[in-house]
Amino acid sequence: MWQLDSSTLITILTILGSTIGIVLGCIVPAVMEGIAVQKALDGITRQPDAANDLRTTLLISMALLESTAIYVLLVILVLIFANPLLDRFF
Repeated sequence: MWQLDSSTLITILTILGSTIGIVLGCIVPAVMEGIAVQKALDGITRQPDAANDLRTTLLISMALLESTAIYVLLVILVLIFANPLLDRFF
């Protein structure tokens, strides 16, 4: 097998974990945003009088869902560029 030093191994595992994290951290909010839009459009077609309230609620929920993806991106960028694991173990 390969003979890797521990800092290289931690870097490789961090990159792989970051890749999986950013994929899941962007796919899940995107799917939930699509479901929220679908439900809001269904509600608007059923009751057009409530369109303003539904639109306001939809925009607030979309902002909260998108902030989840932004937080995931922030954590991933910290793991990649300022890896605290390298300082902790070495």
